[in-house]
Amino acid sequence: MAEKILNSYETIFIIDATLTEEATAALKDKFTSLIEANGELESVDEWGKRRLAYEINDRTEGIYYLVNFKADSEFPKELDRQYKITEGILRTIIIRKDEQ
Repeated sequence: MAEKILNSYETIFIIDATLTEEATAALKDKFTSLIEANGELESVDEWGKRRLAYEINDRTEGIYYLVNFKADSEFPKELDRQYKITEGILRTIIIRKDEQ
């Protein structure tokens, strides 16, 4: 049986700053748990509340998180789908990092 190849990824997601601390923590935990269940979580870096470059859904601030992880090539599609159907997420990006 062939071993699964894990690629390195990083994702940034922005949570609506008008949510409560509990709701923000729940969203962060939801996505870090999802990543852990489907790959290897390497690091979670909270950048905190920052001003957005432009308004998104009438919001001017968001809470930024940077997550580095390893997963197979199919998982980022599912992660992106989860981001899109979750209320409270303003913007996301998932990037595959080159191996050095």
